[in-house]
Amino acid sequence: MATETAGARMQVARFPGLVPTGRVARQMIRGALIWGAVFALLVWELVNEFANQYPTAADRERLVATMGSDVGQQALFGPAHHLGTVAGYTAFHMTGVLGIIGGIWGLLAATRLLRGEEEAGRFELLLAGRTTRARAAAASLAGLGAGLLVLWVVTAGAVVLFGRSADPPISVGAGLFAAVATVAPAAMFLTVGALCGQLATTRRQAATWAATVFGLAYLLRVVAYSGTSLRWLHWVTPLGWVDELRPLTGSRPLVLVPIVAAVAALAVLTIVLAGRRDLGAGVLPAHDTAIARTRLLNSPLGLACRLGLRPALGWIVGLAGGGLVLGFSTKTVEDIWADNRSGGVLQRLGGASGGDVFLGLLFLIVAILIGMAAAAHATATREEEAEGYLDHLLARPVARAPWLAGRFVVAAAALTGAGLATGLFTWVGAAAVDASVDLPSLLAAGINVASVGIFVLGIGTLAHGLAPRFVGTVAYGVVAWSFLVEIVGASLGLSRWLLDLSILHHIARAPAAGVRWDSVAILIALGVAAAAAGTLAFTRRDLQGA
Repeated sequence: MATETAGARMQVARFPGLVPTGRVARQMIRGALIWGAVFALLVWELVNEFANQYPTAADRERLVATMGSDVGQQALFGPAHHLGTVAGYTAFHMTGVLGIIGGIWGLLAATRLLRGEEEAGRFELLLAGRTTRARAAAASLAGLGAGLLVLWVVTAGAVVLFGRSADPPISVGAGLFAAVATVAPAAMFLTVGALCGQLATTRRQAATWAATVFGLAYLLRVVAYSGTSLRWLHWVTPLGWVDELRPLTGSRPLVLVPIVAAVAALAVLTIVLAGRRDLGAGVLPAHDTAIARTRLLNSPLGLACRLGLRPALGWIVGLAGGGLVLGFSTKTVEDIWADNRSGGVLQRLGGASGGDVFLGLLFLIVAILIGMAAAAHATATREEEAEGYLDHLLARPVARAPWLAGRFVVAAAALTGAGLATGLFTWVGAAAVDASVDLPSLLAAGINVASVGIFVLGIGTLAHGLAPRFVGTVAYGVVAWSFLVEIVGASLGLSRWLLDLSILHHIARAPAAGVRWDSVAILIALGVAAAAAGTLAFTRRDLQGA
């Protein structure tokens, strides 16, 4: 083992900077090929769907009259230009749907392959050679860029290839620029994730911060395109810059200037901060020292409560605050959309029509957030084992099953509390403006979305027992897949069997619709059963590190 380590150090010393580039590039390219295939499939589907569903001028006029005037759809995906053409129809979905997916993929990949690799100790061997911290960060960013390039090549190839069969055909230059616009969010939020990896001390913290930046950027775009006088806000958010590129419908290459400048600035700042901090530390203080407090540390369940209290309060307060703010706007938004019964994507997502769609859509977003919180809980539990903390705990008279079961019980209670708090404070805000919503229906909606979190938590616990190294991938993947299927399904009308693979498709859009308590009970039961199976598997395997 010592000989292998010495040999590896000599290799790193001989080729400084090349190792992280190749390692990161290989992992990025695998993900880029998968998502590139998804992007290509969607481009093919868009081109063919337009030709099949809107073959006549009358069909296209109807499309523009419905989808083009759907304020909710433009708030979610950005403005639509020349929607009555195959180019405009394709560009609208590429930048709106694929841009969101690419941005999320970019920030998660960057935090995993920079801060995650460092947290796992793999940078220590690299820095034992002549490679500096700044050079290692630059090489890692080059690897991330290689994966981004592959994503662009696959997407561009799909647009050029399938665009030739369109009527009229899409030119090669327009197709290449459309691929640039589609991949631009991934590039920007990839560098956001890389920068957050320098500021934070853990991968989970870096991913949370980067996701918060993405959420704020997306929220600003939603507000800008919601039919208000705040349209100028789209220039404040990076996602608004992408909208202004207008691929396939009057391309604006000059708008690439702020995008390229932002990516370059964030990349340079990442390299500079990497060179100035210690390995394993973050630029911002971690606050990892405190006065010893031993309350609740006399049992595995008590320990689970202590460890989960702060994250749980963070999610509960955050969702409750968001519910309060959105509750204040309920009456205004309901009045705006009261006469909108065109059956657009917003109505399909919200499960209602008219003013009721707002609360249905609101709690759909809450369900996604609670699912993300559940995935974070499952990942945090796995990290305790990966970092070796569990070794010390199990050296005392503590059994494995109570430890993992306690984590699941506390996390499930926290998720339920977050759902109920959202319902309660949404009612408080709505009642303050005399909106016509009642407390029991909002509390029921909170339990409805909490069932999604319990299911995701159970799947994550099952992965912990069977394949611990893939807990984050499985848990976050379930949420991301469900979100993708719902968004694409509402926009394109996917087949029912594919929609059934989304957890979100199995819950009612409460409070816009009545809660389906049988579905809630099934999701919770499946989550508990998966957690029980994962706990049993955990007691029968060896502990595994990072």
